[in-house]
Amino acid sequence: MNVAAYALTDVGRRRTENEDGFLVDEEVGLFAVCDGMGGHAAGEIASSLALEILRKEVRSNTRILRALAADATGAHRAAAVELMERAVQRACREIYRLAQSDPSKRGMGTTCAALLIAGGKGVIAHVGDSRIYLLRHGQLHRLTEDHTLVQTQLKQGVITPDEAENSPFRNVITRAVGIQESVQVDTLLTDILPGDLFLLCSDGLHGYFRDAEVQKLLATVSPEALPRTLVDLANERGGRDNITVVVVRAGGAMDPARVSEAEARLAAIQRIPLFRHLTYKEQMAVLAIAHTRSWEAGQIIVEEGQLGDQLFILVRGRVAIETEGMKLAELKPGAHFGEMGLIEHAPRFATVRALTPVSCVVLGRTELLALMRREPVLAVKLLWSLVQALSERLRSSNAGMAMRRNRKEEPFVDS
Repeated sequence: MNVAAYALTDVGRRRTENEDGFLVDEEVGLFAVCDGMGGHAAGEIASSLALEILRKEVRSNTRILRALAADATGAHRAAAVELMERAVQRACREIYRLAQSDPSKRGMGTTCAALLIAGGKGVIAHVGDSRIYLLRHGQLHRLTEDHTLVQTQLKQGVITPDEAENSPFRNVITRAVGIQESVQVDTLLTDILPGDLFLLCSDGLHGYFRDAEVQKLLATVSPEALPRTLVDLANERGGRDNITVVVVRAGGAMDPARVSEAEARLAAIQRIPLFRHLTYKEQMAVLAIAHTRSWEAGQIIVEEGQLGDQLFILVRGRVAIETEGMKLAELKPGAHFGEMGLIEHAPRFATVRALTPVSCVVLGRTELLALMRREPVLAVKLLWSLVQALSERLRSSNAGMAMRRNRKEEPFVDS
């Protein structure tokens, strides 16, 4: 796979200085947008310093990128995510210490939206209200959530989307790099597929566009022309802030089996009722903590009576559900089993055996609980779906018991 990037920054029509900055390092696959804040050019210093530290930290750890590109197992994925978070935290400390040592720079800080690509994986690190979008198969997905007062009010139901559009607090951010010595960094691991198009931008751009318009522009304008097109449109609509755009296009050849596997994993997640209420970004977050396992025909995946705390999502192949040696059901791709293990570490009710070569996405209880603690909105959605699933199962069980009871009560008729 190869990656091409195109970038542009502009001061806008109302500012005299540009406190935005961008980073394009195609050699290591690192791309970022930072939007600085602070008087007396301190914002420009903050954004420039953050980008410099990001580049240095990633370039000094290229072994992690090579390992991820060669083998995207759990340990290598975790190392890449930790690298990006560590880089942003280091930038935060350095900016904060510089601000504390110079009264003219007190209160300076910056947003950060960074994307690291290694092989078929991408790692996002995000703080503030700069954004990262993904256009995949013609559909636009926002992969970051603004850390703003308005976004918090929206999530809590305090204001409506229409009220948010006109809120005087639209630009009040709740997180920034360098305002304090450390900051909470949002991270996301995602598959990278040929044809994926990423847009990284500051609020000087996305403040003038709704997502539907962004989708149309990304789908119809060539990647090379997108930065200039988007910047010009933002300026035509007011240009009240600095405007920065980085467009990243993934292309070239990639192992077809790997692409198919990545698409099948996401499709499997999307088909399961448990994840029906999740956004695309949230589904990616679930996939990031899952792993893929394979079994040969005849192998036991889950054994009756054994303790288990994992959910299995069938991506390829067929399995049989058995109890006491009796086949109860056969499952095909898209089905799932073992969901009770996400609730409690308890004995399995049945044995699951591979009828053909099988591939499953496996989601563990410990990892899911950790994700839910980090993402409370996602947690509420999952718990609600789980309650619905258990309710449906209880109704089905009650109906089955009633049918069996009615059959027992039917009088015997000698024909």
